[in-house]
Amino acid sequence: MTSYILRRLLQFVLTAAVASVVVFALMQILPGNAAQVALGTSATPEAVAALEEKYGLDRPIVVQYFDWIGHVLVGDFGTSYVTQAPIAPVIADSIQVTLIVVLASMVVALAVAVPLGTLAAVNHKNVVGSLISGASQIGVAIPNFLAGILLVMLFSLKFGWFPSSGWKAPSEGFGEFLIRLVLPVCALALVQAAILTRYVRSAVLDVMGEDFLRTARAKGQTKGRALVKHGLRNAAIPVVTVAGVQLATLLIGAVVIEQVFVIPGMGSELVRAVSNRDLITVQGIVLVLVVLVLALNTIIDLLYPVLDPRVRRAA
Repeated sequence: MTSYILRRLLQFVLTAAVASVVVFALMQILPGNAAQVALGTSATPEAVAALEEKYGLDRPIVVQYFDWIGHVLVGDFGTSYVTQAPIAPVIADSIQVTLIVVLASMVVALAVAVPLGTLAAVNHKNVVGSLISGASQIGVAIPNFLAGILLVMLFSLKFGWFPSSGWKAPSEGFGEFLIRLVLPVCALALVQAAILTRYVRSAVLDVMGEDFLRTARAKGQTKGRALVKHGLRNAAIPVVTVAGVQLATLLIGAVVIEQVFVIPGMGSELVRAVSNRDLITVQGIVLVLVVLVLALNTIIDLLYPVLDPRVRRAA
C-alpha cells in the first residue's frame, strides 16, 4: 500500500514537472515581445531593452525557466509586467474564490446525482426511471454558461430572489456570501449533476446484476437494503472516477461562469491577464490550474484502495 501511494505521488511530481515545461514553452512561442507589450507601442528600444534586463527576459530560455520554476516552488510567481504588482497574492486570492465555487458545485451535483441515479436504476423499467433518464439527457446538452444566463433571467431579473452578479467574501457577511453563491453554484452543479446521474444509473445497473447482490437477497435482505449495504460501494469506483474528471471540468467551466456572474476567481484573472497580454500572469495561473487538475487525479487514484479491497490487495 505504501509503495502504491509513493508511486502515485512520484507520478504526480513528474507529471507536474513536465506540465511546467510545456506551459513555459507555450508562453515563449507566443508572438510578440512581453516587454514591448508592457511598455506600449510608443516605447523606445532602449526602454524595452531596460525592461527585458530588469526581468531577465534577455537571458537564455533554459535559464529563464529554471529561475521561474525555482521561485514558483517557494510561492513566488514573479511580478506582472503590466501592473508591476506581485502575482502570487492575486493567484492566492482568486484561487480561494474558484475553489469555493467549484467544490460547492460538486457537492451539490453529487447530492443530486447519487439518489437520482440510484432511483433511475432501481426503476429503470417504469416511468420514474425513464423521466429521470430523459431529464438528465436534457441537462447534459445544456452548456454551463447558458444555464447561468437562464438562471439569472428567471431568479434574478424576473423574481428578484438572488443578485445577478457580484461576490462577497464570507468575512464580509456570511448571509450575503451564501446568497451570491447560489446561482453560480447551481449553474455549474445542474449540468454536472445530469452527467453524473447517468453514470450513477449505469454503475448501479451493473451492480444489480452481480451474484453477490442476489446472494444478499437470498439471505433475506430487501432489495433496497442489499443495494445500500453491498451495491453502492461497489458502484462507487466508476462514479468516483467520473466525478474526478468532472471536477477537473468544473475548474475549466468556472472560467466562463465567473465571467457570467462577475466573480473574481481564477477565470476572471486569466481573462484579464490574456486581454492585457500579461504573459507572466497567464503563465502562473495556467500552471496552477494544471497542477490542481493533476492533484485531483492523484487524489482519485489514492481513493481506489480505500473503496475497493481488491485494489488495496493488488497495491
